Amino acid sequence: MPTTEVLTESATSKYVQTSKWKLHYNEAGDGHPLILLHGGGAGASGWSNYSRNIAALARHYRVFAIDMPGWGKSDTAVPGDRDHVEALELALDALELDRVAIVGNSLGGRTALRFTAHHPERVSHLIPMGAPAPGVNVLGPPNDKTEGILPLVRAYFDPSPANFQAMVGALAHDPALAEDADLARARSEAALARPDHLENMRLSLSSGDLNGPPQLFQALPPLLAELTVPTLIVQGRNDRAVHFENALRLMAMIPSSRLYLINNCGHWAQMEHAEEFNRVVHEFISAH
Repeated sequence: MPTTEVLTESATSKYVQTSKWKLHYNEAGDGHPLILLHGGGAGASGWSNYSRNIAALARHYRVFAIDMPGWGKSDTAVPGDRDHVEALELALDALELDRVAIVGNSLGGRTALRFTAHHPERVSHLIPMGAPAPGVNVLGPPNDKTEGILPLVRAYFDPSPANFQAMVGALAHDPALAEDADLARARSEAALARPDHLENMRLSLSSGDLNGPPQLFQALPPLLAELTVPTLIVQGRNDRAVHFENALRLMAMIPSSRLYLINNCGHWAQMEHAEEFNRVVHEFISAH
């Protein structure tokens, strides 16, 4: 696909049937495969999380922004069967991608970390962004009780534009993004379009089984300590959903890691500082 074109969601939209789920993704560009994993808010998708990044990154890479099971246009995922690490492995197999770079935002960062820890031979570069870390927070509340996550949870139970406006306002530091009524409305409409996703996520919230058994994530530190995959941790200094102490813990756990901490940045570095984020990701991958 010529990367000089203006890329749209519909022009890049594709599906892949894995052995378990039919997954939707947006694809653009050529070169080394780069997987973009979205966060866990209602109405989230690969395109909604990375629409400001796909075209720029597709100048250098073959980019896949995947809707994971239970989100976007992909099949839903029921409580007890929501493992995104399994889903990612099946997707890479179906797409015939042996070794990829992975960017994961928030919940997608959890997936990226656990997938890389268990399948390091399939990951060339790991870039968790606004990602939680295993362990206990010291400087702030637990990750599921933060100022940014509580409005996100409320939006699952009442996906109204007003609740999505509160969610966007809590996740974004940039006032232009935090007060963007069109973004809040679009996320609300996307969530309401898939009531099956909403219901299954509501049922899964009590167990914490959002993208896989939570105990498997908490068991990662010994595996992360052995990683040699080049890792760039990207974090907003003003993130109210996942406090930056998570990024410090990840950096301490992963010997091969570097931390890129951005001031005046909330939970969505890829949206609030898109040009910088795109440049930093490309420079990191091309240098390692």
